[in-house]
Amino acid sequence: MSVEVGQAAPEFTLSNQFGEKVSLADFRGEKNVVLMFYPFAFTGTCTGELCAIRDQYVDFVNDDTVVLSVSCDSPYTLKVFAEQESLTHALLSDFWPHGEASKAYGVFLDDKGFSTRGTFIIDKEGVVRWSVVNGPGEARESADYKAALAAL
Repeated sequence: MSVEVGQAAPEFTLSNQFGEKVSLADFRGEKNVVLMFYPFAFTGTCTGELCAIRDQYVDFVNDDTVVLSVSCDSPYTLKVFAEQESLTHALLSDFWPHGEASKAYGVFLDDKGFSTRGTFIIDKEGVVRWSVVNGPGEARESADYKAALAAL
């Protein structure tokens, strides 16, 4: 079961595409967080969703908001993916311990070994204010994130 709206967001520390540690706590009191879990880099739907964030960057990454995208790919894979697709926001690796952050948010698919598509909008106090969880093949709409952020 995924994390519910109104609950405290589970804490995590993961490596980004540059091998730097990123924690949810890094943004507490500073920025709202759009936390996006996705199955894998280099797949069609995932690439499309992340490129939509890239193309609408100023709507999501600003003084009040940051986007963190999480998959079970290794940091090395994420680095190449970010370079190939010109992605500039943080891509976080939930590779090891395998799927630990995804499991904490209830979006890890044990039978498949990867995360489904889950997005959680977390406010500056660390509380989940909006979420959507879709199946692996079901794309999400970035317009929904914008509306949820506007409501904060």
